[in-house]
This record gives sequence, C-alpha cells and structure tokens, in this order.
Amino acid sequence: MENKRWYDKHRETRRALDILRTLPPALRKKLLEDIINVAGAIKTVHRENNTAPLSIGLERVLGLYQTNKGRRWYDKQQDLSVAIKTVSTLPESDYVNIMEGICMSLKQD
Repeated sequence: MENKRWYDKHRETRRALDILRTLPPALRKKLLEDIINVAGAIKTVHRENNTAPLSIGLERVLGLYQTNKGRRWYDKQQDLSVAIKTVSTLPESDYVNIMEGICMSLKQD
C-alpha cells in the first residue's frame, strides 16, 4: 500500500505547492491571501446552503495535527502554513479546484 499525504493524491495539488514554493515572497504573500479569502468564501457558501461536510477525513485531520510538529517544508512558513491548513479543511473537490486554478493561472513549464 502506498502511503500518500492528502496533497499528493492530486497532481495539481503537488504542482501548485511546487509553484508556491518558488514564487517571490511578495507575490506568494498576495496569492496566499487570495487563497485564504476564496477558501473562506467557499466555507461560507457551504454553511449557508447546509452542504458543509460532516468530516474532512482522517487523513486530513492527521495532516492538520502534524502541522504543529513543523515537519513539512510549508509548516515553517507561517503564511503558507495558514493557507494550506485553510484549504485542507475544504471538501476535496473544492481544494482540488483551487489548486487547479493556481496551476492554470501561474503555469510554469
């Protein structure tokens, strides 16, 4: 059995994290603010429509717990850590859409 982190399951999520890692700090900060705002808006829509998920899944809960240990590269960057935590609590289809959007808008070859 292959042990993958929640963000390794989708190619776009891995690519988006790689893109975020290489962006200049000022651009990354602005993009992360936008990601947090979009994730917050999505959560609000789910609450208003009573479509909020009952659970985000054990894998992502464990990932949030492990963030406190600071073992992943993005845990050491406060703004990036907050954005990833925020996105990771969304339903899977929503966080995948956000990551695909990052990849499409910041396409790097």
